[in-house]
Amino acid sequence: MKTRILALGASALALAMSAPAMAEDAPAEETAAPTMSFGDWGFDTDYLSPDIDPGDDFFAYANQVWIDNNPLPADRGRFGAFDLLGEKSTFDVKSVIDELTSKPASELTANERRIVDAYTSYLDTDAINAAGLAPAEPYLAKIRGADTLTELATLWATPGYPSPIGGFVNVDSKEPTRYSFYLGSGGLGMPDREYYFDESEKGLAVRKAYQDYLTFLMGEAGFEDAAGIAQQVYDLEDSFARKVAWDRTVRRNRDLTYNALTPEEVEGLSDAFPIAAMINAMGLADNDRYIVGDIPPSAERIAELELTEETVAKIGGGTPAMLELLAETDMEVLRAWTLKNFLSNNAAILPTRFDEANFAFYGTALRGVPQQRDRWKRAVGATEGMLGELLGASYVERFFPPESKSAMDELVANLRLALAESLKEIDWMTDETKVQAMAKLDTFDPKIGYRDNLETYDGLVITPGDPIANMMAATKWGMEDNLAKLGQPIDRTEWFMLPQTVNAYYNPSKNEIVFPAGILQQPFFGKDADIAVNYGAIGGVIGHEIGHGFDDQGSKSDASGALRNWWTEKDRANFDALGDKLVAQYNEFCPLDDGETCVNGRLALGENIGDLGGLSMAYRAYKLATEGQEVPVIDGLTGDQRFFLAWAQVWRSAYREDSLRSQLRNGPHSPAMYRTNGIVRNMDAWYEAFGVTPDDDLYLPPEERIRIW
Repeated sequence: MKTRILALGASALALAMSAPAMAEDAPAEETAAPTMSFGDWGFDTDYLSPDIDPGDDFFAYANQVWIDNNPLPADRGRFGAFDLLGEKSTFDVKSVIDELTSKPASELTANERRIVDAYTSYLDTDAINAAGLAPAEPYLAKIRGADTLTELATLWATPGYPSPIGGFVNVDSKEPTRYSFYLGSGGLGMPDREYYFDESEKGLAVRKAYQDYLTFLMGEAGFEDAAGIAQQVYDLEDSFARKVAWDRTVRRNRDLTYNALTPEEVEGLSDAFPIAAMINAMGLADNDRYIVGDIPPSAERIAELELTEETVAKIGGGTPAMLELLAETDMEVLRAWTLKNFLSNNAAILPTRFDEANFAFYGTALRGVPQQRDRWKRAVGATEGMLGELLGASYVERFFPPESKSAMDELVANLRLALAESLKEIDWMTDETKVQAMAKLDTFDPKIGYRDNLETYDGLVITPGDPIANMMAATKWGMEDNLAKLGQPIDRTEWFMLPQTVNAYYNPSKNEIVFPAGILQQPFFGKDADIAVNYGAIGGVIGHEIGHGFDDQGSKSDASGALRNWWTEKDRANFDALGDKLVAQYNEFCPLDDGETCVNGRLALGENIGDLGGLSMAYRAYKLATEGQEVPVIDGLTGDQRFFLAWAQVWRSAYREDSLRSQLRNGPHSPAMYRTNGIVRNMDAWYEAFGVTPDDDLYLPPEERIRIW
C-alpha cells in the first residue's frame, strides 16, 4: 500500500512487450493468470498445508499449496492476491471500454470518444510501426535544436520532455493550509543509485544490459558513434548517482527533506545553471516558495537533527550539485541524455523494436520477467493514465455496490475505536503526548470507494491515431492542472488514486486515509465473508493506513497535517527505540544469495510499523465487534485462527528471484512472506491461536515481541 502520495506514485515503469505486435483489430493474446478460491466464508482451507507447522512458517502454512499449484505467469515478476485483484480490475475496466468501442462513432459522447481514441491509438501497433519515428520527430528535433543550456533547460521545463530536475505542487508539509512547489533532482536511468555501485556478478550483468540498451537508443537517435555517446550518457548518470543522489533510507526523513526556499534562494543555488529561466518556463514566475527535498544539511542542521556519521555519509550533493554538474557537462551529452529518455519513456508507443528493447532491460534484465504484458492490458493502463476518472465513473456504477461503503464505514469506526483504546493502555507514552495523539486520531479523514466530483479532464484533446501526441497532451494537461493549485484553497476532495485502483494510502498533510473501490473485494473484503476474515484482511489494511499516521515519518505530522514535533523528548526516544528493534528484526530476514541479500529494515520501517500497528488495531477491533457474541468454529478453525489466516492470504504471493532482489533493494515494503511472518510473531494472540512454542522457528520470547500501537 502507498505510504505517501506523489512520492512513490512514479514507481511504475513503462515496460514494453517482447511478443509480436498486433493490429488494432487482432484478437488479444491472453497471458494465463492464476486464480484463487475463497471458499464459503472467505478462506479456502484446501490451501492449508498440514505438513507445515504454522509456528515455523505461517506464510507457507497458509499459502504454499496455492503457490505450488499456480506457477508465475510469464509476464510477471511476482503474482499474488493484490495482482489477482488488479487483473480483475483491468478486465472490469476493459469491459467498459469494449462497450464503447462496439458503439457506432455517431452514438459516442465527446468523453466516450476520447476514451475510445486513447485506447485504440495505443493498441494499434500496425499503425505505430508504419509511422516509424515520424510522430516523435518534432519533439526529437526540438531536443537536437537546443544549442545552449538555457534553451535545453527551457525544454526540460516543458511537459512531456524528460528532465533531470523537476517537481510538482502539493500541500505544504509545514503549512498545510497552502500549496507549495516541491523541487528536486533525479536523472538516473536505472532504478536507484546503488545499481551504479554494484560490483557483484549480477550487478555487472545489469549494468552491461543497461549500456547495451543505451547504445541501441543512441543509434536510433542518429548518433554515428552510438556506443561512444552511450558511454558518455552512462558516465553522466554515474555522476548523478555518485555526486547527486541520496540513499533511499535518508530520503525518507521528512525533517531532512523539508527545505523551504524563496525564489531568490533557489536562483542562488547555482551561478552557472539557468534555473530562473527553467522556473519561468514551468509557469512559476509568481511562485513565492519552493520546497527543495535534497539540499545537503549544514553542520548546524546535522547537529539539530542528531544525524549520525553513517547517515551523513548517505547524503548526496542533491540539487545544488546537480545544477553545477549540468552546467559543466558538454551540451552534446546533455542532448543525448534527453533524447535517450524521451525515446525510452515512450518506447511502448514507438515502433516495436523500441518496445522490445525497453522490456529486455527493464523487464527481463532487471526483474527476470520473460514476457511482456498483453498489449491490451497496457492499453487499458495507458488510457487510465490519461482519462482514469472518466473510466472510474463507469467502473463504480457497475462494480461497487453501495453496501460495501456502509460496511467499510463501520470497519473504519471500529479501527479508530481500537486505536483509541490502545492509546490509553500503552505504557511508553506520557499523557501529554497521548492527548496530541488522540487529537490526531480524532481528525482522521477516511475516504471510501470514490470521490463524488470525479475529474472530467476538460480541455484535454485526444488525437485519434497519434499516441505520442496524446501522451504529450495528457502530460501538459496534468502539469497545468497541478500548477493551477498554487494560491488556491486546499482541495480536500482530491484523490490520488482512481476508483478502480487496488491499493490504499495515507496522506499526512491532509491526515486522510483513502480506500478506492478496487480494493474492496475479496480477498480483502467480502460482504458475505466471515467477520474474522474481513477484520484480518481489510481491517488490517485499514489499520495499516491509520498506522502510517503514527509510523516513524507520518508521526511527525500533527492533527492539522503540519510537519512539527508534537512529542515530548522522552516519548519520541521511546518510540524510536521500538522502531530500532523492529529494524533489527527485519534485517535478519535474508532470503537470497546465501543470506547476503536481506530486507533493509530501515528502508521498510514505515511500512512495517504500519503492518504491525495495523494488524494489532484490527485484532482489537475484531474483538470489540464480536464482544458478547459466541464466535463459531468453522471448518475446525477458531475465529482468531481465521483472523490471522486472512492476513496471510492478503500477502499470498510468489516471486521470481530477480524481482525479489529488486524489491529488497528498492522497495519500501518488505517482501510478502515477511509482511506475514514478521508481524504475527510479535502478536501474543497468534501464539495462543496456533499453539506456537519455543520449539517453533518463528517463536520470539515475550520480552522480544514488539508492540508499538
